[in-house]
Amino acid sequence: MNPILDLFAESPMKPMQTHMQKVEECVDILPSFLDAVFAEDWGEMMVRQKRTRALENEADELKKALRLNLPKGLFMPVSRIDLLNLLASQDKIANKAKDIAGLITGRRMNFPDSVQNDLMAYLVRSIDAAKQAGKAIRQLDELLESGFKGREVTIAAEMITQLDKIENDVDVLQIKMRRRLFELEESLPAVDVMFFYKVIEWIGDLADLSQQVGSRLELLLAR
Repeated sequence: MNPILDLFAESPMKPMQTHMQKVEECVDILPSFLDAVFAEDWGEMMVRQKRTRALENEADELKKALRLNLPKGLFMPVSRIDLLNLLASQDKIANKAKDIAGLITGRRMNFPDSVQNDLMAYLVRSIDAAKQAGKAIRQLDELLESGFKGREVTIAAEMITQLDKIENDVDVLQIKMRRRLFELEESLPAVDVMFFYKVIEWIGDLADLSQQVGSRLELLLAR
């Protein structure tokens, strides 16, 4: 039996939730990956990077299978295209996690000691956004059962509001990280500085993409 079809037999929303769970697993590796980078444990860094890539591949396979098997005539209070757009937004989070790990690994980046604690806090808060998006997606079953109305909609809307607050926290931390790096620019190789800024940008993208998931879900609630 096709495992995606088995999930559809349970609930039309189960495959979406299964995919988002895989996305969360992907981003959850990043803190331990960054710990290995800070410790200059290149072997462990490679292990974590490969695991991130493998999980992103698994998420990608789930996305492809879901696209192929999502019934065109599915009777739900939401449209097929809205679900596919939501799926694409979820998948971009895993892609970005893979990109972050890949860039740092490829260059064996060595972050200055003075920014490591702030960078980890920034990463963790960005991951909080992905986890909050996951919590909202786990409400899809209840939303479907309620016909996307009533108390379940209120709960989902509150989760999305909290996601927006987390994303705002990430914006504040990103500004702080950029200022810290600016203070160190003269003491660092210019090429390293360029890629440090890229990593800072991509970590912030995790929260931005998670907020996009919330926005897609908000559209489902509005319709």
